[in-house]
This record gives sequence, structure tokens and C-alpha cells, in this order.
Amino acid sequence: MGLEKANTPVERRAKKRFVMEREIRYRVLEQDQIIAVGSGRTINLSSNGVAFVTENELPAGAYIEVSIAWPALLENRCPLQLIGFGRVLRSAGRTAAATLEQYEFRTLARILPESPWSARSDQKLRRWAEAVARS
Repeated sequence: MGLEKANTPVERRAKKRFVMEREIRYRVLEQDQIIAVGSGRTINLSSNGVAFVTENELPAGAYIEVSIAWPALLENRCPLQLIGFGRVLRSAGRTAAATLEQYEFRTLARILPESPWSARSDQKLRRWAEAVARS
């Protein structure tokens, strides 16, 4: 009897991915300009990356800021969002994957503005992208 190689794919990711379908909003920065703003649904998530459904195809290598509606409540009463910064790894059709190189949890207001992105400036995404480019 010879040894046969199994036809199972080899997992190359360093971190385990968790299936998690949540609302996601994103902004994409390229050459110091916001080139895309959109929303979608996450497919899966790990501590260093996220796969998600987008409104448009996104350019690989571009800086991205994501905001993900978190499923847990702070102290069982305050909604949370995960804000992350990274780069678009790949995008095909309406599916994209991005790194999460820096992230933090923020509390959400009880009454959300119509468009959460309209009230925020793009300065934090730009500062993060500039810092990464310098290092």
C-alpha cells in the first residue's frame, strides 16, 4: 500500500477565521484621496483580516478603514463597533479581503446619524496610511 496525499486544501492563514455575518462600512484611500465609500456584510473575520461583500470591486493594495457592527454589547446595554485599518488584499466582483493591521472598539451613539461617515473626517485614515508609508 502506498501513501496517498489527501485532497484537502492546506490552510496558510496565521490566524483562525471565524464566520461572522455583520454589517460593515468601509472607506478606501489611494494617493491621499478617498476613492470609495460603501457598505456590505462581513463573511469571516480574524484578528488580522476580514473578508466581506462590497458594493464595488476595490483596488488591491489600497488603504482601507472598516467599521463593523459588533455583536456584543458593552455592559449589556451599549452597542459597539470595531474600527480597523489595513490594506485591501484582493477583490473579485463583490467580494474583498483586507488586512486588519490596527483596530479598536468604539461605543455607538444611541441614535445613529443617517450616514456615520459623513460626520467623521478622513484624517485618521490619512494619518494611519502616512505612518505606514513612512515605516
